[in-house]
Amino acid sequence: MDIDEAITRTQDRLAEEGGTMRDLLEHFRSRISPVLIGDSEWQRVLLCARRLPITMGALPFGFELPLHERRPEADFGASLASGTRVAAFFEERARTDRTDDTARAVVRLFREMEAEKSLLREIVGRKLMLEYDIGSAPGGEGAQPGIFLRPGERPIAGGGQMKDVNIVVDALVACVGWGRNAAQRESLERVYLAQPDDTRMDSFGVFPSRSRSIRLAIMGFQSQQGICSFLEDTGWPGRIEAVESVISRFRERANIVRSGANIDVEEDGVGPALGLTLIVKQRYTKDSRYWLDGLTDWDPFLEALRHEELVVPEKLAALAGWVSQPTMLYGKSGRYVLLRGIHHIKLVISGDRLEKAKAYVFMVLSGEVPN
Repeated sequence: MDIDEAITRTQDRLAEEGGTMRDLLEHFRSRISPVLIGDSEWQRVLLCARRLPITMGALPFGFELPLHERRPEADFGASLASGTRVAAFFEERARTDRTDDTARAVVRLFREMEAEKSLLREIVGRKLMLEYDIGSAPGGEGAQPGIFLRPGERPIAGGGQMKDVNIVVDALVACVGWGRNAAQRESLERVYLAQPDDTRMDSFGVFPSRSRSIRLAIMGFQSQQGICSFLEDTGWPGRIEAVESVISRFRERANIVRSGANIDVEEDGVGPALGLTLIVKQRYTKDSRYWLDGLTDWDPFLEALRHEELVVPEKLAALAGWVSQPTMLYGKSGRYVLLRGIHHIKLVISGDRLEKAKAYVFMVLSGEVPN
């Protein structure tokens, strides 16, 4: 059985377990430390999840955890794919609720992916991701989530794929109702042309409830010099010395195999915040073990984080317990396997210093359990 068929069958079974993602998440409360997500903050997550179908649990979902904040808050993220029960849910929402801008944006992307000879599908496949600002935007429950696409089908390396970059960006911009912007397109081209040949564009994102920008994640930098030269060439307005300092001290504490940069391309150039991702475990989208972490894979990096004053020690200790062995669960429709792990940790540098540290943790559920 291939992965798409397994996901379809898991969605079918999840539909027997309940109606919304809230019904699913309520079963996991005891598995999530209140140090990472507090009780009142958990209720806000559930408030968001009640508007989403339970069948989203068949693809990766999880939380963005701010390790620099004492408050145990979290944002929520989930994946979805065209041609599935989840897609049908969003199509129905878009048809019956004209005020649901998120559903309309999702449907626009899915229709472009499903079109005959779709150029977008050739690059990103049939999947997208939604990121809901919950803990990071108190009082903003009505805000639209960020929307992300990953070029997993046809990876975009540095160099000669500007056409692919424009196809993905144009799809994102159009789905949220933004018009084309010549200045932003020029900034985007400058950033892409500065991207080294041996790196890849990991994801593209837009946040329709924030100021207009395109979030780019460029991964695969092999050296400190490589990422710093890239930032200089893009015109990033922060201090390169701050980046060098962060990378140097983490390299002294852990084996960093690659690094990545998350930047915002605005209308007048690159924004001031840099998301620095230091990779201790290389992940490849097509790898069948992509979502499997070894229990100790992240220990060296977590140990390195303990030396940073801005990180809350209690959160770091709780995060270390997030990664677990595949766990068997039992529902009304039978057995499931739950995987949990850390996808990545992002260090946010703004101006001349490290300001934030965020952990992105995931859960994956499968109803295809071998006997």
